[in-house]
Amino acid sequence: MKQNTFISSVNEWIIIRTVEKCLIVLCLQVTVLRSYDTMRATARRQPEGSLVYILDQTDLYLRVRDGVRQIQSRLSEDRLLLCPTLRPTITLQAQGYESHTRISQSCMSVFPQLHLIALNSPQTGSMRGIRGADFLCFTQAQAIGMKGTFRAFLSARLQDLHSIVRKADRDHLPIINLKDEVLFDSWDAIFNDGRIKDRVPIYSFDGKDVLTDNTWPEKMMWHGSTSTGQQHVNGFCETWRVGDQALNGIASSLHSGSLLQQTSSSCSRSYAVLCIENSVGHSKR
Repeated sequence: MKQNTFISSVNEWIIIRTVEKCLIVLCLQVTVLRSYDTMRATARRQPEGSLVYILDQTDLYLRVRDGVRQIQSRLSEDRLLLCPTLRPTITLQAQGYESHTRISQSCMSVFPQLHLIALNSPQTGSMRGIRGADFLCFTQAQAIGMKGTFRAFLSARLQDLHSIVRKADRDHLPIINLKDEVLFDSWDAIFNDGRIKDRVPIYSFDGKDVLTDNTWPEKMMWHGSTSTGQQHVNGFCETWRVGDQALNGIASSLHSGSLLQQTSSSCSRSYAVLCIENSVGHSKR
């Protein structure tokens, strides 16, 4: 018997949110898939507003307009709470046997997050300026259906890296990778000697792990900043317009876990460039 890759099950769930002592209740459909890769391949077939449960990771995702967003297990009085109205049983049929899995009854929270994703290839210091780097982030995000605003993770002559994300979003929104795994607890954490969480990769827009993939032979990234996210004097390759060996820019080793290590490197070197989703409410995947 051919193993099923796709198993669907419809169960009633509700989303409850308290808004000025009022409750908003929505019924959603749950689709069950074996793996994250299967979900990525079939996401566009799922109706907007439905839930997708991944068996091999025991993760739950919400289908949004331009993709899917992971539902995290955090609670807050002013955030969405997701709870099953019953204890649904999911039946799997594979190679002639049946097994049963129950979804946990614990409530989960849906809340905004900011993606941090690498460009698909390394760059020298010559990126046609900071706007050219921003445009690369924008076009590669668009190519995989991410409609939000992405900016290059770079300081420049008229731009401090720390200021790219709105002030209201800096201290509480998790920074996540392409697969919605948490890299940092917040934007501010990056600039307070923060380290990437253990065993959480940085992915490129085309899904490659920057630290292990040979596309990036040198495991370094440009940022042009001080350790607190301010522009570094003469550390941004003439505002990212020059790939001259005689000029230097500030970079960080990806092996260090810090995105703001202070390493001066020739602007002719080809390093990773990261892109940050710099606002919430408009950029869903």
